[in-house]
Amino acid sequence: MGAVLVGTLTLTACGGGGGSEDGGSTGASATPTSTAGSGGATGAGTGTSGKLQGSWITTSGGKVVALVITGKQAGLFATGGSVCSGTAGEEGGMEMIRLTCTDGSKDRGAGMVDSVSGDGLKVTWSGKLGQETYTKAEGGKLPSGLPTDLNR
Repeated sequence: MGAVLVGTLTLTACGGGGGSEDGGSTGASATPTSTAGSGGATGAGTGTSGKLQGSWITTSGGKVVALVITGKQAGLFATGGSVCSGTAGEEGGMEMIRLTCTDGSKDRGAGMVDSVSGDGLKVTWSGKLGQETYTKAEGGKLPSGLPTDLNR
C-alpha cells in the first residue's frame, strides 16, 4: 500500500500531467483546470508561499491522504480512489486551497491554511472534515508516525 502512495507522490511531484479534464480512468493527473465546475476553483489568488510547496500527507478515516502543491496548482489523492485537483494561492490576505474532486465530494472543496511550518501544515476545510493536520513528505518517502493499519 505504501509503495502505491509513494508511486503516486512520485508521479505528482514530477508535475507531468496534461491528462483529460473528464476525470477519465487514468486518475494520475493532478493538473487543475481554471474552469472547474465547483465555482470555487477559479481565480485563486496570486500564488502560494514557498512554505506550502511540496507533498503533504495525513490520514483520515483510515485512509492516507496526499496533498501536493506545485506553484498555483494543487492535487489531492486519497487511498480508495478520491482524486481532486485545483488551485492554491493567496486570496484576501489568506492562503486558500480550492479543489474539485472527480467523485463529486465537496469535503475538501475549499480550505484555508491555518498554519504552515517546515514539516507541518494545518488546513481548515469548509466541508464536514473541518481541520486536518498534514506532515511534509520529503524525497517521495512517507513521513514517520503514520498508522500502519490502513485496511480498516
